[in-house]
Amino acid sequence: MQSKTTTAAAAAATCPDATHRGSNPWPIAPLPRLILEPQVRAALLEDLGRRGDVTSDAIIPADTQATLALRARESGVLAGLEVARLSFELMDGHTRMEVLLPDGSRLQPGDTIALVHGPARALLGAERTALNYLSHLSGVASATARIADAIRPYGTQVNCTRKTLPGLRSLQKYAVRVGGGSNHRYGLDDAILIKDNHIAICGSLRAAVERARAHAGHLTAVEVEVDTLAQLQEALDLNVAVVLLDNMDTATLRQAVSLARGRAITEASGGVSEASAASIAATGVDYIAIGALTHSVRALDIGLDSLSP
Repeated sequence: MQSKTTTAAAAAATCPDATHRGSNPWPIAPLPRLILEPQVRAALLEDLGRRGDVTSDAIIPADTQATLALRARESGVLAGLEVARLSFELMDGHTRMEVLLPDGSRLQPGDTIALVHGPARALLGAERTALNYLSHLSGVASATARIADAIRPYGTQVNCTRKTLPGLRSLQKYAVRVGGGSNHRYGLDDAILIKDNHIAICGSLRAAVERARAHAGHLTAVEVEVDTLAQLQEALDLNVAVVLLDNMDTATLRQAVSLARGRAITEASGGVSEASAASIAATGVDYIAIGALTHSVRALDIGLDSLSP
């Protein structure tokens, strides 16, 4: 089996232009329209209210056509183009988006991302919804990429969590993947994660793990959250697949990684930031889970400029 460092080096060798501007180093397939459309439709309806875009309807003739340019106003990683495209298309099927830079592109201020053509009323009616999605998801991808870049020399992977904004989980987790991260659980139904409250209610870590194994099928992974080396040793003795090392300082993390090496996958969590991610990765932990990637990320500044009346 290859070490993490060897695997990371091999990945870099197969993608030498990973930081090249305009490249798409992580070619993530967009989410299916079936998933996206209900969310985008709800967002448009929220904005259109009971009467539609009364400003555009009042001052722009119905037959006016326009071309608008999506442009980056700061550096970052692009994510969310399909949601933006769908925002315009649901307003009017005659709109057309001409993509110049794909999701995953490293943006610089002034870069033109895409051109949108079609009825002016429809373009302006969808503008804010499209930009809300695109700016937020690009913010998620950008924050993920900054951390992924910082920890890449250590072979550690950055994960998002279930701390997502209600209704946006699939989109935010997509943006994390575009930024070079990976997804932890999508929900409560796709893996077992035994946390401190589970253990407290069950009475012991052993009881929680044994009950989980009796309930789960052979394809359902079992992860246990631990916050002391003694708990970690108990979890390792029970042969759990993954251990979540919660709120440990770097010295303790190093000891934990040493204890778990070859026995369980290690994941660090708890207050991790862009500033601390590299030092945590240097302990040798396999994964770092960061809720801030989705619950409190700053949107990337992207605008929509008119090219023709």
